[in-house]
Amino acid sequence: MKTRKILLGLASIALVSGAIIAADHIDAPAVKGGTSDITDFYAFQGANTNNLVFVANVQGLITPANSASAKFDKNVMVEFNIDTDGDNVEDYVIQAIPGTDDKMYVYGPAVPNETGKNSTLLSDNYKSSVAITPYKTDAITATTNASSVSGVKAFAGLRDDPFFMDFAQYSAIVGGTAPEGFNNPGTDTFAGTNVLSVVVEVPKSMIGGTGTINTWVTTKRKQ
Repeated sequence: MKTRKILLGLASIALVSGAIIAADHIDAPAVKGGTSDITDFYAFQGANTNNLVFVANVQGLITPANSASAKFDKNVMVEFNIDTDGDNVEDYVIQAIPGTDDKMYVYGPAVPNETGKNSTLLSDNYKSSVAITPYKTDAITATTNASSVSGVKAFAGLRDDPFFMDFAQYSAIVGGTAPEGFNNPGTDTFAGTNVLSVVVEVPKSMIGGTGTINTWVTTKRKQ
């Protein structure tokens, strides 16, 4: 799970704090290397300043040789959680789960059916879909609305890992053999590897519009 706080302007509803980023890459023992392993979480204001964008990347360290066969797990839901009243309980969720038809189905944002570790799918009234972009093709980003949902845009597909980390130098620092700290710019351990990315853009008005939100992302496996 990744979590961050975002401030929304009271008048313009502008994202004051810019992009919010969290990442781990294979450091969660229970899901390390699995299809539910979250590598990155980003939340930021969209090019349309009335919108917020949520990004979750999963299944890190996908090599070029394995990229063509990389797939979202149809039994794993990516869930963006949004807390609008500061009690660290989700007031809205956005759920993304792949179908058997090479589409990513997006539900929400909407009030969740339940909170905490377990989730059930939102009503189809909040359901949209977007084709999963095939490997080495232009991004498919226009969401096809499957119901009355409007204003939601999405992308799902393979992308270059955006996170920069020099793990060798980090290990040396932790081990006490690199007293001068990180090199500038260092070596990108993730260079040349890919992730599976889910991106959802929603109007701020759909999650309250103003104030401060806490946001985090989880992956949940179908039981």
